Amino acid sequence: MTRHISLKSAINEALDQEMARDPKLLIFGQDTAGGVDAGGETDTWGGVLGVTKGLYTKYGDQVIDAPPTEMAYVGAAIGAALSGFPVVAEVPFIDFMGVCFDQLLNQAAKMRYMFGGTAEIPLVVRTMVGAGINGAAQHSQMLTAMFTHVPGLKVVCPSTPHDAKGLMIEAIRDRGPVIFCEPKYLYETTGPVPAHPYAVPFGQAHRAREGRDVSIVTYGPMVPRALEAAAGLAEKGIDAEVIDLRTLSPLDIASVLKSVQKTGRLVAADEAHPRCNIATDIVAQVTGQCFTSLETAPQMVSAPHTPVPFSPVLEKAYIPDEEQIMAAVMKTMP
Repeated sequence: MTRHISLKSAINEALDQEMARDPKLLIFGQDTAGGVDAGGETDTWGGVLGVTKGLYTKYGDQVIDAPPTEMAYVGAAIGAALSGFPVVAEVPFIDFMGVCFDQLLNQAAKMRYMFGGTAEIPLVVRTMVGAGINGAAQHSQMLTAMFTHVPGLKVVCPSTPHDAKGLMIEAIRDRGPVIFCEPKYLYETTGPVPAHPYAVPFGQAHRAREGRDVSIVTYGPMVPRALEAAAGLAEKGIDAEVIDLRTLSPLDIASVLKSVQKTGRLVAADEAHPRCNIATDIVAQVTGQCFTSLETAPQMVSAPHTPVPFSPVLEKAYIPDEEQIMAAVMKTMP
């Protein structure tokens, strides 16, 4: 059975089904088990934006509340994972990952290598990414590329409810460590999601729209904007292909190259700051591996190199939109 549910609900359903499958699976996070009996509440808050709501009352001690000390509870999650307890730890915003970065960079990401491939770290770190809800400079960044730079970490960023559920289940079963980036701007978007458990494999991009004239390559919150841009370009007689990367590490560069070899043109889009982001990575790899297939110089669409503004008007101007993607595509046209 397939239903239309929100991206947030799809993640909750994935966690629910995996906790039912594996009674050793633990959830760590801030306010994941907080709020019961506070002001008449009969259920927990389920994290900052309620993604895990309902799981504490169903699974009890498998859901563990943590104080706002990311270094401590992410370290505890790594230790639990090494001890044979799969853990999904929530760091509410990717902006806070700096507090626990050493635990991920020098511990979780390195242990399998340092123990000769014998160590398993079944750890998923859930974190919200991106702007669009007026969260201001410390709650709105798109720092995905920081983690793709680290060998030993897998990095995921879904754009649809279907992929959010399937990628979360894959992340939990992967034996980690996985950084699972959730675009909070898309939490309430809905789409078809099968009721049964299923996994979406890592390292497989999705062709969200087929086209022949230009390849728009992106991920996460930029995917619906790219699809809107493609619809606008179609009215101008330009047939755009949209590639949703889905996982950033491992990166399905083969699908990107295949698309560009067909269209001859590339626009790479990322909501992150413009220096050393996923768009620059895509352009570098395409230019290096299929330069002769390009009809013109690739274009990139990114946010400005500034902190994310709190002002709704300035934040709207900050976020790359479909108009900017369309403008970048037009630069590639003869």
